[in-house]
Amino acid sequence: LRADREVVLRAVAQNGTALEYADDVFRADREVVLQAVAKTGSSLRYADEVLRSDREVVMQAVAQNDSALQYADDVLRADREVVLQAVAQNGWALQYADDILR
Repeated sequence: LRADREVVLRAVAQNGTALEYADDVFRADREVVLQAVAKTGSSLRYADEVLRSDREVVMQAVAQNDSALQYADDVLRADREVVLQAVAQNGWALQYADDILR
């Protein structure tokens, strides 16, 4: 079932952290990951590295959970708009920003 896209989509729609148990193919599936981070921003940690550098995915994740910033690609942790989105949720998110923005 971990390899069934419909099952994975339903699972992450209920609880984004279900992405942890999904087949690697779905951890790299943009639609699945967007669904997961919309529900649970911190599930970004289970996303494929490529999607952790996808600006839209990361913005969605930090809008839901500021601490998701720590799982974003280094380039996005230095992106002013991404960091502002996270910090708007909670100022403590600044600890995950690149040094250049602190």
